[in-house]
Order: sequence, then structure tokens, then C-alpha cells
Amino acid sequence: MDILNALVTLANFVLVPALAYGSQLAIGALGVTLIYGILRFSNFAHGDTMAFGTMVTVLVTWGLQAAGVSLGPLPTALLAMPVGIAATALLVLGTDRIVYRFYREQKAKPVILVIVSMGVMFVMNGLVRFIIGPNDQNFTDGERFIISARDFKNMTGLEEGLAIKTSQGITVVTAIIVVALLFWFLNRTRTGKSMRAYSDNEDLALLSGINPERVVAVTWIIVAALATVAGVLYGIDKSFKPFTYFQLLLPIFAAAIVGGLGSPLGAIAGGFVIAFSEVTITYAWKKVAAYMLPESLAPDGLMQMLAVDYKFAVSFVILVIVLLFRPTGLFKGKSV
Repeated sequence: MDILNALVTLANFVLVPALAYGSQLAIGALGVTLIYGILRFSNFAHGDTMAFGTMVTVLVTWGLQAAGVSLGPLPTALLAMPVGIAATALLVLGTDRIVYRFYREQKAKPVILVIVSMGVMFVMNGLVRFIIGPNDQNFTDGERFIISARDFKNMTGLEEGLAIKTSQGITVVTAIIVVALLFWFLNRTRTGKSMRAYSDNEDLALLSGINPERVVAVTWIIVAALATVAGVLYGIDKSFKPFTYFQLLLPIFAAAIVGGLGSPLGAIAGGFVIAFSEVTITYAWKKVAAYMLPESLAPDGLMQMLAVDYKFAVSFVILVIVLLFRPTGLFKGKSV
């Protein structure tokens, strides 16, 4: 019985939250790795692109809620998300036309584009804060839990209850659908194959008649969709605050680099590596240990390696270790 209680506690506070968080990071990291693989630079504005898409979704969600439109047990934000994706696509296409295109035509070095993307990041960050404000925004509705701790206790008779939030279930299901669609698009469609060819060898792709501007535009549209989906899922699961998305840039980049920059499969794996590492190291293991160990060996302290406030430090340490010992990542992407 104690072992079952320990497993439920572990699932409640480590496995389920890390699975949801890992799905959010994986979708975000896919956007970063597509930009690096196809446009050949690290887009530091990606976190604030996520914030912009989420902000538009939040505003449309409030409008739908005010009009009495809902999805019943599901968050209304799922209805508003396509509008967020469209607005974000227009924003990034406009940014590419006004900013990045000039440097691309000049054959600027990747480091120049990185610096430019940092400038874009600050502009986007200021824009989002100006429109919606810097504070936490709650935009969720519908059923809060798929299964509550109380219901789980009543069903199983265990001392510990497992609570699975609706947002966590939606996140995992959406991540599976998004990843499946992306891999189908890249591997089965003519445009997807053109993008892969352009990524592998730009000069050979141009000789084959591939239109580079079309590849760039489609890449930005896909990245806008991925950024908005990742941002909205994170916002539904936790809350929406513009500065939080700026901070998310570190674990997202860490996920992309750990998996291998330019490797979509690596981005997904890296997202879960970072998420499980962060959650595991910042979790207080006292309750699990109390169930697993004899009473005489039960710990007095929290058995917490790092406070939750330092969870991004975990991403940073993993990122540094990977860059030092395996710069191509787990799936042998492009070296940083």
C-alpha cells in the first residue's frame, strides 16, 4: 500500500507535471530548431513570439467568453487559438519582410542575425506588455480536472490522491497531434520536402528550382503556429505573464540544443529531458521517501536539491554540459 501511495505521489508531483511541461517545451523547441535548421540562425525572439500569440488568444478568448461562447468542459482558448496563430503569422512574416530579409540578402553572418533577433525580442516584449500589461492574466474556463484527488481517493481507497488537470491532458494530446502533423508535412508534402532540401544544401536546392522566399515564408508560418500553440498550452496550464515567456527562452533553447539543433526529433526528446530534469531536481522528495523507507529512516528535511525558484538554473547547467561535451546534441544536429 505504501508503495502505491509513493507511486501516486510521484505521478502527481513529478511524472504528470513533467510530461505536460515537456510537451510545451518540445513544441516550443521545434520552432527554434526549424528556424536554426532552415534559416540558419538562433531566433532569440521566439519566447516573445510565443507571448504575442498567447496574448492575441487571451484577448479573443475574453471576447468569446463575454459573448457567451464556450466549449463546455474544454477551455474556450482552443476556439481562439487559430486567431492567435493567424495574427502571429502576420507578425513574423512582417518582421521577416522588414528586418530579416535585408540581412539574408546581404548574406550576413548568423551572429548578426542573432543580434538582430535580440532587438526584435525587445520590441515584441514591449508590444505585448503595452497591449495587455505586465501582470498575470487568467483566461481559462471549463472543467479544471479530468480526475480530482478526492475522486481518485474514493475510487482506490489510497491515502494519496492523483489529480490530473484538464490543461495537462489537452497539452499532451495536442502535442502528439502537432508533432504528427509536422512530421507528416515535412516528410510527405512537396513543400515539406523542399524545406528539408533547402536546409540540407541551400545552393543545390536553388539549382533544383526551389523558391527560397516561399520556403522562408512557410517556415515562419509553421513557427508562428508552433509558438502560439506552445504559448497557449503553457498559459492554460499555468498562467499568462509576458515576462515568464521571456524566461522560457532558456529551457526552450536548452531543449533544442540538448536534442540537437536542426533535428525535430531531437527537439522533442530535449524538451522532455529538460522538463523531467527541472521537475525532478526541484521536487521535495520527503513524502515519497516517507512511504518508501522504514519509519526509523524517514527524513526530517524536505530532500529538495534546489528550490523551485532556481529551476531555470537546471536548464542552464544541462545546456553548458551538452555544449562542452556533445555540442551536436543527442540526435547529432548541427553544432552550435
